[in-house]
Amino acid sequence: MKRIPDWFKLALVAFVSAMVALSVYAWVDRSNEPTSIVQLQQVATPRLVAGYAPEGTVDFVSAAQAALPTVVHVKTSADRNSLSRRGGDMPDILRDFFGQSPRGEQRDSPDSDDQGSPRSGSIQLAAGSGVIISADGYIITNNHVISSGDKISVTFEDNRTYEAKIIGNDPTTDLALLKIDAKGLPFLKFGNSDNVKVGQWVLAVGNPFDLTSTVTAGIVSAKGRAIGVIADRLRIESFIQTDAAVNPGNSGGALISTAGELIGINTAIASMTGTYSGYSFAIPSNIVTKVVDDLMNYGEVQRGLLGVQIQDVSAELSEEKKLGVNQGVYIGAVNDKSAAAEAGLKVGDVITKVEGQTVTTSSQLQEQVGRRRPGDKVRLSYLRDGKAAELVATLKNSAGTTAVRRADPSDAVRVLGGRLRTLDPKEPGDKELSERAKVSAGAIVESLTPGRLRTVGVREGFIITSINDQPVKESGDVTKIIQQRIASGKTSALLEGSYPDGRTAVYGITLPTAEPKSNGGN
Repeated sequence: MKRIPDWFKLALVAFVSAMVALSVYAWVDRSNEPTSIVQLQQVATPRLVAGYAPEGTVDFVSAAQAALPTVVHVKTSADRNSLSRRGGDMPDILRDFFGQSPRGEQRDSPDSDDQGSPRSGSIQLAAGSGVIISADGYIITNNHVISSGDKISVTFEDNRTYEAKIIGNDPTTDLALLKIDAKGLPFLKFGNSDNVKVGQWVLAVGNPFDLTSTVTAGIVSAKGRAIGVIADRLRIESFIQTDAAVNPGNSGGALISTAGELIGINTAIASMTGTYSGYSFAIPSNIVTKVVDDLMNYGEVQRGLLGVQIQDVSAELSEEKKLGVNQGVYIGAVNDKSAAAEAGLKVGDVITKVEGQTVTTSSQLQEQVGRRRPGDKVRLSYLRDGKAAELVATLKNSAGTTAVRRADPSDAVRVLGGRLRTLDPKEPGDKELSERAKVSAGAIVESLTPGRLRTVGVREGFIITSINDQPVKESGDVTKIIQQRIASGKTSALLEGSYPDGRTAVYGITLPTAEPKSNGGN
């Protein structure tokens, strides 16, 4: 047998090795090739989409730079002596700060003089954020940020500080409008929160943990969320839910789109610890603009009401009531002489749209109706016995009329510093409250703003039943009696009433002097 030359063996080995190497290279190269149109799009040139981050990028620099100068640090404080006068309402932690024991006895403390009296000055009670919305100094923030003290200051990114006054507040949405004396300020423009999409990139700008000018990013996780964080009976909760990190101090700050538009006011977090755990909630900008317009134009928020009791349609409710649908807003009760009753809505109807906008939850319905004022007409689509229909309802205010009420700057209630409403034992919630408080009539202090009520220690929920032995049967009686006392030269008033747990209380308040009336001229 003829022997194979050595050179041929070497050539064969070299050839086989080369083929193996080429095959491995080709396999690796193919594994790196795009295998779908999605992969091809990911490496394509980024395309700008209005209101959203560029595809394939996460660049928030422009939006952050636009927002930072417009978001301020809001701090609320109170005079030490004012807090001391509040007695039993002062938290133990503040008592310790003022050198007082939990029982109220004075203790030796660096904050006391030789006679054991608290030194003058003020103490910070709350801190949050605010958003400048006009060049002449209007600022929007949360009501809960400014509701605990007597003095409000705002600090800019560049450390300029201004005193702020409250133009108005709205506990039903947890919003407050402030004003500072300044001109030519940078401000954020409002975006349309109806156009916000789930999955959209957003930024949260605020002052968490007193860390000024902080920006975080996330996406919109959901819309129309109600989480029960607002205590007001007429609350509107239809939050934008995001996973942008928000912590204590962010309240009142801005939620913005990547286009730099204000689409929400950060308000709350869902957490078992009190700090961020993955979800945060913002008031939609379309609600904010309505509240701001009302406070600027009328001095108080104008709420248009349907006058119904509602709940979400669930699979269980649908089966029980034989509704034939699994989404919508079920009407469980219709108030007499309400907008809903006069328009023809009935118990068992399921509202599906407001002005053509689909509503699947109670919070969405409340948001859509809450944007409107008394006297506004609203087109509702609904189902009755499985059949679709439409009607037009004319919204009413809480007093049952279509009138728009303008706040009177001389209103005694505004001087006192609070929002009152009439206790109505006919309402289910008020009936229970009336029984617990052991009162049949009065004016409920629903919220407090800087003023005389807070100074003397009145707390939210207090029911005023009489003023200087004159009975208070409704909220209007408080204004009437206080104004009468001011006009007659009285400098004080004695408020009597009860708290929801049945405890009675009496508070003495000072009154402003009446302005002298002109006798005319020659």
